[in-house]
Amino acid sequence: MTKTKGTIGILTGGGDVPGLNPAIRAVTVRALREGYRVVGIRRGWAGLVDLIPDREADNSNNVLELSEELVNRAGRTGGTFLHTSRTRPSHLPASNLPSHLRDVCRDDISDLTPQVLKNLEFLGIDTLIPIGGDDTLSYGLRLHQEGVRVIAIPKTMDNDVPGTDYCIGFSTCVTRTIELTHRLRTSAGSHEHFLVLEVFGRYAGYSALLPTMAGAADRCVIPEHPFDIEQLAELLSQDRKKNPSNYSVVLVSEGATMSHHEEMLFEGDEADQFGHKKLGGIGDQVARQLKELSPRYNAGRRVNVVNQRLGYLVRCGDPDAMDSIVPMAFGNLALDLILQGTSGRLVSLRNGCYDNVPIDVVTGRKKVVDVNKYYNTRRLRPIYESFLRQPLFIMTSDI
Repeated sequence: MTKTKGTIGILTGGGDVPGLNPAIRAVTVRALREGYRVVGIRRGWAGLVDLIPDREADNSNNVLELSEELVNRAGRTGGTFLHTSRTRPSHLPASNLPSHLRDVCRDDISDLTPQVLKNLEFLGIDTLIPIGGDDTLSYGLRLHQEGVRVIAIPKTMDNDVPGTDYCIGFSTCVTRTIELTHRLRTSAGSHEHFLVLEVFGRYAGYSALLPTMAGAADRCVIPEHPFDIEQLAELLSQDRKKNPSNYSVVLVSEGATMSHHEEMLFEGDEADQFGHKKLGGIGDQVARQLKELSPRYNAGRRVNVVNQRLGYLVRCGDPDAMDSIVPMAFGNLALDLILQGTSGRLVSLRNGCYDNVPIDVVTGRKKVVDVNKYYNTRRLRPIYESFLRQPLFIMTSDI
């Protein structure tokens, strides 16, 4: 048996985004050529929870030996071939316990970190590379604090992981939002309607603000600023009158709230293991109220609404150019750090340059839009000024 430099584990957690497979490919190809063994952990942190530390056990649903052939084939595609979950090992409900642990964990909520550490040792993993948003990476920080060598890679459609200007998946999200908004214009214009599109963004409004800045919409509402629905109705009515095709467009972040009801809207009461309920419904509410208010600003005539939640349409399919290049660079950055003997870092893109920061930045602060700098609250639009020396995506730096 050929001796290796060590074993690297890779996992993807949280929501899928285009660019995950290119990141896994970049890590794996470089690591194998540097003399490491690479193991994929399946279904995010769930793979490390469900794994049975027994050589005779079948753990094929939890771990996967990675090869160049496997990752080269998958690296051209979207999603994550390692699969993903929103499992949080430090707060695991009894209903999610694997069968082999049900006799030893009898609490309603269990911290399975000791079991995860045991399983990492069983797999012989020297360095773990979690790829995810702040929820997934917050548990990566926990393992780092427990002594595990961790190098984190940021990904999220919302682009809201602190410490980096860019997260894998954001460019494709913006690209698809612009493309789908322009396609839906044909229906809105044909019927002379308002077009209301709900987009991702629980706490940060980047995925609504940036497409609007690029000309996809007339107005946008974001989580960082509770909006007045009558103000929005008046502005969209003005936009509609100025448009030769007699329609107007607004992008609505899923986490946006109205000034008279400053609570997010959820699909139900069920929360995931990180305490997040599934958002959904603000676009529907905006559409209903715009329709009701429209006669006030349109000579007594009601304006109907084309209402669409873009949702998974912007996170499915293949990555765009940015989400093919950045994951490649992030994966190689992670390997550079491993070769240097460094751990406890988050690879990042800051001020146009690839870099890395301490992993504890992921829980140190929230990364949200600077409303005073980038959002015109009077016009419910981005601020179009001071572009000199701004990062590529304008308002996404938190430095």
